[in-house]
Amino acid sequence: MPNARARQLRRELTEAERRLWALLRDRRLAGFEFRRQHPIGAFIVDFACTKHHLAIEADGSQHTGNTQDRRRTAALERDGWHVLRFWNNDILANKEGVITAILTVLAERQTLTHPALRAGSPLSRGAGEGI
Repeated sequence: MPNARARQLRRELTEAERRLWALLRDRRLAGFEFRRQHPIGAFIVDFACTKHHLAIEADGSQHTGNTQDRRRTAALERDGWHVLRFWNNDILANKEGVITAILTVLAERQTLTHPALRAGSPLSRGAGEGI
């Protein structure tokens, strides 16, 4: 059922989701591939860069203080995902700030996913020392 729900959500994007998707789709953001309304386990995230385990949520006022959102974020983080949440008005009024935040996290995640830096790799021990 998550796939049917994800398809429905793709047809019903909010204005903020539409604008953010216009910036993320077709590898427009520095060549990173994103999916919209992407199922991850029991959840559907607004946008996901699956290669770097980055989930992006566009939140309206109904998400203020939402304990379910906190539990959902914690569950995704336990599975290795980094979750970025942006208020809809920030997406609409400050797209440069939103893009900068996304690119900053992607740069960090890209470093962590590089094979030579993964935990357990012989090259990961002491990586960055002496720099």
